[in-house]
Amino acid sequence: MQGCQVSQPAPCGASRWTATADSSLGTSRGDGVPPVIIWVSSEYGLYSQPVVNRERSVPAHKDCHPQASMNRTPDKNRLPDVDAVIEFIQKIKQRVGTVVVGQDIVVERLLIALFTGGHLLLQGVPGLAKTLLVSVIGQTVDLDYARVQFTIDLLPSDILGSEILDQRTNEFRVHKGPIFTNLLLADEINRAAPKVQGALLEAMQERKVTIGKETFKLPAPFLVIATQNPIEQAGTFELPEAQLDRFMMLHRLEYPTPAEEKEILRRNLALGVRLEDRGAIARTEFDVLEKEPVGSTKELIQAMQTVHAVHVSEVFIDHVVEIVDRTRRHPLLEMGCSPRAGISLIKASRARALIHGRHYVTPEDLFALAEDVLLHRIRLSYEALADGHTGKSILKTILNDYT
Repeated sequence: MQGCQVSQPAPCGASRWTATADSSLGTSRGDGVPPVIIWVSSEYGLYSQPVVNRERSVPAHKDCHPQASMNRTPDKNRLPDVDAVIEFIQKIKQRVGTVVVGQDIVVERLLIALFTGGHLLLQGVPGLAKTLLVSVIGQTVDLDYARVQFTIDLLPSDILGSEILDQRTNEFRVHKGPIFTNLLLADEINRAAPKVQGALLEAMQERKVTIGKETFKLPAPFLVIATQNPIEQAGTFELPEAQLDRFMMLHRLEYPTPAEEKEILRRNLALGVRLEDRGAIARTEFDVLEKEPVGSTKELIQAMQTVHAVHVSEVFIDHVVEIVDRTRRHPLLEMGCSPRAGISLIKASRARALIHGRHYVTPEDLFALAEDVLLHRIRLSYEALADGHTGKSILKTILNDYT
C-alpha cells in the first residue's frame, strides 16, 4: 500500500481537505496497472474515489504509510462522543490485561462482536483462556453472564427454558433458561446434538424464544460466544454451513508466545490461596478479577451508536462485494460466501476502525478481518481437498490476487 497526502483547492466550499493515494485494493484496467484510489478527508467526513489517470502523479510520502492513517485523530464533529468511547475501550483492555496475558486479537474480536451485536465462535485447544476471557468481558462491562457446557445429553429446554407444573396452583409457569442473559458462553457447542444446536442458533438469529404458547424477547444486548475444540472430534457434531453462517466471526486462537507464557506462569505462582470456612482453596485467575465494572450498559450503547456513525465509502463497499464474489467464482471452492458475509465484514470493519481510533474504515480493516469473517463460510471442492488445498490458502490467494 502506497500513499501520500497532498493539498488541493477546497471543493464544495470546504475550508480544507487532504487526499491520500492508496493503490492497495485497485482492480486492473486491463493494462496491468491498478488505478490509484484517493481517500479524501475533509470537514464533511472521509470518502474515497478512484483516479483513472494512468500515471501516478502523486508521489509516495513517508507520512502516508498505512500505520500513519491508523493514528489519525477521529473527526469530533462527526463523532461527538468519540473521546469517551475510546476511553471506555481502553479501560476494558486494561482491565482484561490484569487477568489475561496476551490474546490482544481475541479481545479485539470480542469487542467487535459486542459493539456490532454479532455472535462469535472461538476455535482453539483447551487451556487458552477462552472461558476466562468471556467472563472478564461480562464483568468488566456490567453485563449478565451465563455459561452452558454442551454435552451429548443436553436438551433444548435446558438452554431455552420450559413450562413447569406448579402443584400448589395446579397451573403451568414458565421457567426461563440460561439463554436469557446478555452474554452467553456456549462451551464446546459441537458436543451437543443437532436439535440443541438448532434451537440455540434460531434464538441467536431471531433474538426471541417461544416456551409453550408464550414468546419472550431476549435481553438487549444479547451475544453468544461459542467455543469448539478443533482437535478432538470423537462424540461431536460438526456445525453445518447454514449454522456457521450465523456467526459473524470465527476466530482461531493460537498458543501464547514464550514471553507471554512465562508471564502467565509468573502470575500463577503469585496467586496464593483463599481462606474459606475452616479450610483454604488455591486461588485461580477468576479470583483476581475486580468485581467493579469499568463501564455501564449506557456506555456500551454509546459505543454501539458510535460504530454506526463510522464512515464507509462506496469504494470500500465495492472491494467487499468483489472479494465476496470471487469466493463464489473460484474453481476450487464448492460454496462461496453468502451476502451475510459482506454485511458482517463491513460491520466488523466499522467496529475495528473505532477501536483503532478512526472514524472511517480502511483497506487494512478488510484484510485484518477477512479470515475471521470469510473462512468459515466457504467450502472446498472434493478435487481441492484431494490436491491438499486448504481454505486458508485459497482465501489468501483471493486476497493477494486482488491487491
